[in-house]
Amino acid sequence: MSQKIEGTAPAAVRTTGPVSGRVANAGADRSAPVEASAGGDSLRLTGEAAGLQAMQRELSTAPAIDDARVQAVREALQAGTYKVNAEAIADGMLSLEKQLGA
Repeated sequence: MSQKIEGTAPAAVRTTGPVSGRVANAGADRSAPVEASAGGDSLRLTGEAAGLQAMQRELSTAPAIDDARVQAVREALQAGTYKVNAEAIADGMLSLEKQLGA
């Protein structure tokens, strides 16, 4: 069985070189925004995209682990004084489930 597919063919993919002939080195800092080329091309981010970009920069500079908190929990565990708040854990799990739409 054969079917005829109608429609227009996709436009050819056009490759372009790096903006202004510059290429970032591997491992270079990429937290700064990229300068627009002088050719008149422009890009405008929505408020949400700009906010996400700002949050990404903020999170990239924050430490991944709060060493002081880890040390405090470690000491509380060793001393036998660490208390587990089961209600807070359950509330967090239910909140996450609602966010995931399950």
